[in-house]
Amino acid sequence: MSSTAKLSARDRIAGLLDESSFVEIGALVTKRNTDFNLAQTEAPSDGVITGYGLIDGSLVYVYSQDAEVLNGTMGEMHANKIVNIYDLALKVGAPVIGLVDCAGMRLQEATDALAGFGKVYLKQSMASGVVPQITAVFGTCGGGCAVSAAMSDFTFMPEEGARLFVNSPNAVEGNFTGKCDTSAAKFQAAAGTVDVVKEDEAQVLASIRTLVSFLPSNNETDCVTDCTDNLNRATAAFAEEICDPAVALADIADDNNFFELKAEYAKEMVTGFLRLNGTTVGAVANRSAVLDENGKKTASFDTALTADGCKKAASFVSFCDAFEIPVVTFTNVTGYAAAMQEEKTVAAAAAGLTNAFASATVPKVNLICGAAMGSAYITMNSKHIGADLVFALEDAKIGMMDASLAAQIMYAGESEAVRKEKSAEYESLQGSAVSAAKRGYVDSIISADAVRQQLVYAFEMLYTKREARPSKKHGTV
Repeated sequence: MSSTAKLSARDRIAGLLDESSFVEIGALVTKRNTDFNLAQTEAPSDGVITGYGLIDGSLVYVYSQDAEVLNGTMGEMHANKIVNIYDLALKVGAPVIGLVDCAGMRLQEATDALAGFGKVYLKQSMASGVVPQITAVFGTCGGGCAVSAAMSDFTFMPEEGARLFVNSPNAVEGNFTGKCDTSAAKFQAAAGTVDVVKEDEAQVLASIRTLVSFLPSNNETDCVTDCTDNLNRATAAFAEEICDPAVALADIADDNNFFELKAEYAKEMVTGFLRLNGTTVGAVANRSAVLDENGKKTASFDTALTADGCKKAASFVSFCDAFEIPVVTFTNVTGYAAAMQEEKTVAAAAAGLTNAFASATVPKVNLICGAAMGSAYITMNSKHIGADLVFALEDAKIGMMDASLAAQIMYAGESEAVRKEKSAEYESLQGSAVSAAKRGYVDSIISADAVRQQLVYAFEMLYTKREARPSKKHGTV
């Protein structure tokens, strides 16, 4: 299929679900409103096909908007059908997948359409953290529909033929589509709104199936499959790959399968899912380079926390915690990004990430694979804010700051020879993985080729973890 091919609403459902597994609900539901010539307009299924089916044998609920019927606009009954799907999903505990192709609110129904949007928002909010919510945008997703897409846990788009926007590009002051298409998948992925972009609709549907295989059906079930990979498999190339965690995580994962999310947003932070001994694990990792398929660096990043990187990671950790998915972190950070724009938001963003890790009660394992410096290190799932186990590679550096800089500050005015001597002494006493391990801040120093083995054992040990927290409605960070 070409990248520009468009599937029908029913074809999208067929491409998403296991063959012949779809059961339609509400097929005869249609509009009630008759104003503005709607009485003379046919509206089969009121422009949205709803029902349930299977993905690799697991139950999911799905709605698919039909742009051939009133442009897929949302009216009263259209919204009621989606709400009904959510009600069923919440009762039985199964994911909801929305296939969006909607021109927005149905103008002929006015306040009824507005009420419909509100009902859908409410159900999405109630379902958040209870069942996974996935949205795929295949046509138009504007205004209120864009808000709905952003309320889901994961959003997918094909490269061409789909538009996601609150305000259309031409309505944004100083912009027009030819200058910058703010509704395009590329733009929205770089902004962090879209998690996955694929070449065409068929690839989007296949990618959703893959993601669902990593997710539990709800917040009270596990996501564990049989593992056929060698649990003790050595990862000889890990030390060379760790600069790009997307590559390193694939190396340690069962069958080398890592599903990256928000790959185009805040590239210095990697998030995604892998399996270790058949169990789904969420990964958060600092990235210093991008490696191509031949292992060559195509981009480099500072080892610093950025505001966008913190937001990306915090949202992901919160999802994992809500659905009892263990979290592993790869830490390689020397501080915070130093830029005027960063100063506007990085403190609040870092606070959000710190709170996300500290609040999460799922099993948490941290691997320090490079530098771990200052308060940025604390934020990255350190022992100090609740990591259950912390490992470090043999050459990892852990401390307040670089040893040479510390020596310059403490021994200002002394000779270069003295500062050099004190720098080596400081690194030995206060800046190495060994010194941190002696204080109990690192549980074990491991070799790079044993990372998979050690992480598998760690999460197996933590499988039954239970942790009580103070009684409260919710945090405010």
